[in-house]
Amino acid sequence: MIVIAKSMLLRNTHLTAFATATCLLMTPFAVEAQAVSTQADNTAPASDTAQADAPATTTADETTGSDIIVTGSARRQRRFDVSYAVNSLGQDDVKRLAPLNFADLLGKLPGIQVEATGGEVQNVTRIRGIPTDDGYAVFQQDGLPLFHDINGNFFRGDSLNRYDLMTERVEVVRGGPAPIFASQAAAIVNNITVTGSETPRGKVQMTVGTTDLYRLDAMQSGPLGERTYYAIGGFLRRDGGQRDNGFPNDRGGQIRANIKHDLDNGSVRLSVNYLNDHNTFYLPIPVADPRNPSVSLDPFIDFFHGTLNSPAFRGVTLKYRDAAGVTQSETRDLADGRHMEYGNVGLQYDAEFSGWQLAVRAGYTKGRLNFDALYSTSNPVDATTFANGFRAAANTAFGTAVTPVARLGYALSGSNGATAYDPYGASGLVVQAQYRGVGSSFYSGQGDVSVTRKFETGFGTHDLRLGGYASAYGLTNKAVYQDYLMEVRGQPRTLDLVAYDANNNVLGYVTDKGVLRYGTTLNQGDVDSTVYSLYANDTWEVVPGLRVDGGIRQEWYHIDGYGLTTATNGVNLGDPATLADNAVRTFDGGRQSRKDNPTATNWTLGVNYDVSDHFGGYVRASHLEVPPQSSSYYNINPVLVKTQADQYEAGLKASFGRNYLYLTGFYTKFDPFNASFVAFNPATGRNDQAVPFIGQAEVKGVEVDGTLAPARWFFVSGSFTYQDPQYKNLQNSSGADPSAVNGNQIIREPKVFGNVRPTFSFDAGGDQVEVYGRYEYIGRRYVDLLNRTGLPSYNTFGLGGTLTHNGFQFQVVGDNIFNNKGLTEGNPRTDQLDGQASSDAIYGRPIFGRSVRFIVSKAW
Repeated sequence: MIVIAKSMLLRNTHLTAFATATCLLMTPFAVEAQAVSTQADNTAPASDTAQADAPATTTADETTGSDIIVTGSARRQRRFDVSYAVNSLGQDDVKRLAPLNFADLLGKLPGIQVEATGGEVQNVTRIRGIPTDDGYAVFQQDGLPLFHDINGNFFRGDSLNRYDLMTERVEVVRGGPAPIFASQAAAIVNNITVTGSETPRGKVQMTVGTTDLYRLDAMQSGPLGERTYYAIGGFLRRDGGQRDNGFPNDRGGQIRANIKHDLDNGSVRLSVNYLNDHNTFYLPIPVADPRNPSVSLDPFIDFFHGTLNSPAFRGVTLKYRDAAGVTQSETRDLADGRHMEYGNVGLQYDAEFSGWQLAVRAGYTKGRLNFDALYSTSNPVDATTFANGFRAAANTAFGTAVTPVARLGYALSGSNGATAYDPYGASGLVVQAQYRGVGSSFYSGQGDVSVTRKFETGFGTHDLRLGGYASAYGLTNKAVYQDYLMEVRGQPRTLDLVAYDANNNVLGYVTDKGVLRYGTTLNQGDVDSTVYSLYANDTWEVVPGLRVDGGIRQEWYHIDGYGLTTATNGVNLGDPATLADNAVRTFDGGRQSRKDNPTATNWTLGVNYDVSDHFGGYVRASHLEVPPQSSSYYNINPVLVKTQADQYEAGLKASFGRNYLYLTGFYTKFDPFNASFVAFNPATGRNDQAVPFIGQAEVKGVEVDGTLAPARWFFVSGSFTYQDPQYKNLQNSSGADPSAVNGNQIIREPKVFGNVRPTFSFDAGGDQVEVYGRYEYIGRRYVDLLNRTGLPSYNTFGLGGTLTHNGFQFQVVGDNIFNNKGLTEGNPRTDQLDGQASSDAIYGRPIFGRSVRFIVSKAW
């Protein structure tokens, strides 16, 4: 099945082939489907007792609602009954939220702040102020990760887990028992896939958008034989992108399938999925003139559609020298973007033996990633000032006593200085950026076995779960970076900085066909790891309504990695006509090996008391330990720190039919916390300025999640988060003064964020109509440790509508309809320590501008 899926995705005619195959697959069920009575999409939020789709481990007769939680719990429970913060998003919920990507979906939930501006995948997710780009959020598929570590080599959970119609629902656990039910987890994002039942059902969905988006989703499930069921589906997509690269943006797709067989005492399910997808990565752009930050650069690089990505980088040549002294080169294409390809096979077995519930989960993932992106480095510079910085070096290299260098001038790259470029005919600025070419292969096998038993005692009931988890995983790394010089505009052209004599004869080049520095960074390595875990969790119901929940997880890691060392000062590749190859990184034949055996002990304890079926509250404490990611072990001289976090939360909950309110206060202390980073050095073009900060981080706040439904035809949902993320007691070993950092707001973390989402529903001549809106707000953040440069607060508005007619559903969604402006990220290669020399950021990753999507679907 994987081979067939791969050939379908790789052929140029893959869209037609997939559509044809889907239609052929669904034809046998068409007549039967017409006789099946199906309910249209809900027009109101589900209550805490509403019915919805079951996880893969249940039978059709046990199907229960999307408000039934399986993640972080010994067995299925109502959301209201669990003693931790969790959301369950079914397909109807996702339809109304209409996210642009997975991070955007998570950002609609309380306590989760995202920067969903990097493209479709590899976006930033921060949960309850956790000061990492991943928020220690473990992505799972049916209860297991597809790759053990939170971060691979330039990929993480949302790169592997893609939402489509095969995703029945997404359950998101924030804090609570997450450290017990997953490794390294302060949060769990569990994607529960569709499983077949006796009733055939399916859906086809087509999406087109103003970003030149064309996407086909399809899913079909039903009986395959006696007590045997199937489900198959996936997506194919082409997207021109939110920003104008001058080349195709996202292209590819995914197919997932499973077969389930019911046994006398349980079930067994085999699943496969295959992903082959290209995604362009958007990096920050200059938005204001550094010489006068009040002057916008919009005339040159559009805030909403502009990008430094350009067709100029469709065929770059990356150069370095190997350990034998031979110059090597690689040809790369920026249009390849983040090319992720992997296959996964999974097995689930559930059975009951004399009151003991046995659950076995196993999976194996193997894949590769090729990553091409153009990273921002230093801020734009006045063209004359930039050129003057190379005057002395150019005169030494190219000038003589008879013919000294008279001036440095700009020309379009590759024109041998003949096509002059006048920066002052445009912005007057030039900017450098770094092309990164990365290759990695990876594998991850993981398995989880647990038994659950409920015991009646003389003093309450115990629901005990005991389990073990193991994983063997690894990845390789090969990375070559080099720097380019460009004009400041959308889809910029690369520039050469040329040395001329007094007669305008070319004496030499600071650059080489736009390359400012070859081989500025060179890394290669490998790592293989294993982890073994034992865990236990007990839910003790002392009396009806009063439950005590406690768990512990012990983990043992073995990590074995190496990295090839490189020459500190680089080498000259020997081209006397350019300075670009004067300090090229080279492998020196050395190898730095590293083995480690870290351990982690995680625990949680919670108390829940429900006054009634409508009111309740809980308190919980958890301890999380996260060893360094295995990818750190193929780096040279990494800073290896095991992060430890103590999490505390207290929640109040109220639920009345379609109305509910969840209010949670949280406090997290990281000790030790590693705030170290490696900064870009504009003098060398390398990320070689280590700034070590080790200390503590504290985050305290409150999150609110609720729905008010005063009438059948109207409800309003929303979430709100207030938090105070601070650095505490940082220490620096390289001379920086941490006293100016302690107590500051953590980089890129707002204090306030949230959204409000009203929905109206009504009948129109027998057709069901929904109209919904969305208001989102993100508060002020800072790009740097010293809080000198801010990312201003911003808000956006979205609108959508859905019409259901004769079994078809028509939907239109508009995002950021007023083109409100907002910045994320800043320029983290250079501004993390002391900002951008301006009170508001002049370099950042803008939010996306207005776009519209049209969606047509047919379900049966």
